[in-house]
Parts: sequence; C-alpha cells; structure tokens
Amino acid sequence: MRRRLVAGAAVLALATTIPSAPAAADPVAGLPAGSFPLGEPGIPKSAAKSLGPGISYFTLRHGTPQDGYTVSVVVKGKDFMSEAKAQAQAAAVQMAGFEPVIVKFTRPAVADHPAGDYFMVRVGSWPLDQKAEAAKVVKRLKDAGVSAKVDFQGDDGFVTTGPWNVRVIVVDPRTFRGSYQASLGTSVAKREKVSAMASAAKAIAAVNGGFFDIHTLPAFRGDPTGISVVGGKLLSEAVNGRVGLVLRGRTARVTELASSVAARAADGATIAVNGLNRVPKPDELVMYTEELGRDTPKDDGVEVVLDASGRVTAVRESGGPVAPGTRVLHGVGVAADWLWQHAGEGTVVTVATRVTDLRTGKAIPLTPDTHVIGGAIGLVRGGKTSITAARDGMANTNMILRRHPRTLAGVTRDGKLVIAVVDGRAPGSTIGASFFEAAALMRWLGARDAINLDGGGSTTMVIGKKVVNRPSDGAERAVGDALLIVGPR
Repeated sequence: MRRRLVAGAAVLALATTIPSAPAAADPVAGLPAGSFPLGEPGIPKSAAKSLGPGISYFTLRHGTPQDGYTVSVVVKGKDFMSEAKAQAQAAAVQMAGFEPVIVKFTRPAVADHPAGDYFMVRVGSWPLDQKAEAAKVVKRLKDAGVSAKVDFQGDDGFVTTGPWNVRVIVVDPRTFRGSYQASLGTSVAKREKVSAMASAAKAIAAVNGGFFDIHTLPAFRGDPTGISVVGGKLLSEAVNGRVGLVLRGRTARVTELASSVAARAADGATIAVNGLNRVPKPDELVMYTEELGRDTPKDDGVEVVLDASGRVTAVRESGGPVAPGTRVLHGVGVAADWLWQHAGEGTVVTVATRVTDLRTGKAIPLTPDTHVIGGAIGLVRGGKTSITAARDGMANTNMILRRHPRTLAGVTRDGKLVIAVVDGRAPGSTIGASFFEAAALMRWLGARDAINLDGGGSTTMVIGKKVVNRPSDGAERAVGDALLIVGPR
C-alpha cells in the first residue's frame, strides 16, 4: 500500500482482491470440505436440510464485520472518475474544509473486457454505528456545492473480511424425480413475485430468473432482457450469443444461445420477426403471444391477427388484445408496409421459430418440457473462471467489481444443478459478492459452468411458500421470471 501527496490531497493506491481459484469440488453428500473461497481462510458455519429426494438445502455464514463507512464524492452519478477529475474534486473538498483522500484502484480484467484504472475521492472513515456522522459530512459538502454520498466500504470490491450469508440448493438428477421449469408468472408484460410463481406451480423451491427491461414502457417492464422459453414456447427472443440456462426435465445446461423467428406470407415473401412480446423499435416487426397478458402497445403501426393455423383473421390498428389461441404481428414503419402488402385478411402467414445452442451448433427442441432462462452473465466455463461481462451487457465497474446481492446458477460435471443466493447490502450482516467472488463461490460448490442471474433487490430464494433469504429492498420484489424446482406430478 502506497501513500503520496499530490496537490494537497493524499493519493492512496488500494488493491482489489481477486479470489484464488480453488480446484472445482463436487458436492455429493454435502458441502466441500475445503476452506471457504471468500475472505479469510476457514470453514463456514453451515446447516443442511433435505427438501426431498435428491434436493439438498444449505445455509452458510462466513466472516466477520470489520468494514465501516466513508464519504465518496459523486460526479454525474458515479463515484469513480479520471485522475484529473479526482484532483479537481479533491481541491473542492479541501475548499469545503475537509481533508480528501484520492483512492486509485484497478478494475480487474475479465474474459472479454480489459482492466481499467480509476480514481475515487473519499473523506473520513467511521465504524458501523456512526453512519450518521458520515451523513453530516455529506450534507456539509452538499452545502459547499460538492455532491457526495455515504458509502459502505464493504461494497467497494476491495479486500474485506465479510461477512457473507449464502443459501444453496443442490439437485442431484440421479435421485430427484421432479423437473425444472421457468415461469413468467401470469403474463410476460407484468412482473410478479417469485413466491407467487412458486405457489402457482406448487414448486418445492424457486429463485428469481434473469434481468428484465426497466427502461421500456411501464406496462411492459416484466419483459426479460434476453431469451425466455416456457413449456417449449419462445416468449422472449435471445440477445444472440449471450449465455443462458437450458432446462429439460431434470437436466440443466449452461450455454450460449441464439434465436430466430421468421414470417412467411402465402405469396412467398419473408420477413424477420425482430422481437417477441416487447415494445417495437422503429421499422421492427414484433410478434405478441397470448402470454403477453395485456393489449399490445398503441403506436402508428399496424397489426395482423393470426389464428392457430396462421390464417389472418383481422388487420387492425395497433393497441388491441391478444386473444387465447391467437398471435399478433405488429409492424412499425417498413415492417408495417410489409404487412399491408403481404398479410391481407384471409391469407396464411407461417411463423418459423428456432433456438440454437451455440456450443453445439444444434437446434434445441422446443418440446413441452423445454425451458430456458436468459438475461445472465457467464461466470464459469469448463471449471475455470470466465466472466463474459462485455458480451452479456454488464461490462462496467459497478457490476464487475462492487459487491451486490447475487443469484447464481450452475451445473456440475455429473449434472447436478447448483443454485445459490448471496444476500448483500446489509452492513454488518452480509455484504454480497463481486463477479469474481461469485465465480469463486460457484467453483467451490462444484460448478463446471455457472452464470449470474439478476441480483440486487431481485435476489430471492423461496422454499415452499416462504422467502428464506433477506431481499435487500426490505421486502420481496416483483421480477420478470423465475427458476422453479417442481416435484413429480
């Protein structure tokens, strides 16, 4: 650790810690015998419970709280910046009567994104029970024109002692006789709580699924930001090349995925369907299924309604219902022109759908027992840490380095499904995990391949009808989709 003075402010170079890469374990009857991979070496406090044949549930706690609070300067919503900006902000902090510390850190490289050096400007350090003192400094800085926030030091991704609260479910397909399912709840467009989806399916256990679109129209914010297949029906298109979890019966596989949907008119004209059950962009063709659960969006586009055989039963303005047994093709701009020219009432439009496993190059059969959860980030591949943050849309310092609640899913070499939730954002109780820590945890649990699902306030584990973890929002959040473990029918 080095300290030097520049322009009157201390520059403190802090190292981030990438967890060591433990050899992949294979939890058969219980947890790995080796030291917990996060924090100081040691065996975690744990308890085990059987949820049924082939389903083991573990609770783990490790580490002690030693982190406290500091005050971090914020510029345009971010607490990290270039060295030049940090120097300028440090000068402003000094003018306000405080002694700043410029913290230099490196966001480590991941599999598809290079490392980067950044700087933070921080003021002071307080123990957990003196958060209010840090808040007073934030107010005084604000009065002086400096934007800042109270920052828990355990969140920043630097060296820590924890603690961590983790819940793990391991399903062994050799003795488990149920199945895995994905659920979007009562509709694609609407978000729903994991506990409600689990209850509706009479699931033994469940966790939240992938990310969902919070940047679209409010009525459509349950739409997954990636592929979703439920019971063999493609309900949300893939972001081609991104990773997902493919579930068939009681088998699970992590792989990169692509999807394609195409419409072919009776006159032979074809057009790509750009999306499913989401708000269209300019010149796009989007298909809505009855699972949408609400009227289609109203815009200046045109819609054709298809019955179960593909016959066009109506051509209408946008913004109508999707009746059971029908699909609606919604075109905007160029796509609307195509519908007017090739999909007249009484004609037949054939829609072809394909989901491809990019690791094998083969199509995934869309049978009733096929479920796919996307909206994920790759963490482990072939037993080695392989964080694909750029490919999977999360190549930023906040997601890669800082600690958050996490929902993780992986598959062991012998086909076990491993699901883990790491609670976080609870200073003194549990601090969450970075991508590196999440990957290390899943490797320790025996995962050969693993992904990071949605996290933060979405992180939820349900057993029976009870939420067993502590969601960081303080209450269970409604989410886009869920992964369900269902007993034999």
